[in-house]
Amino acid sequence: MASLYLLIPLGVCVVFAAIAAFVWASSNGQFDEIAAQADRLPDDER
Repeated sequence: MASLYLLIPLGVCVVFAAIAAFVWASSNGQFDEIAAQADRLPDDER
């Protein structure tokens, strides 16, 4: 039972960190032009 007092706040902090990382990445243009990024990959079939 005592471990829950540590694990629950730690889990909440991890969730907030993941949300903050997603918001930071989306505000810095990480997810802009997703389809255009596929064109920059090397095409070995040519």
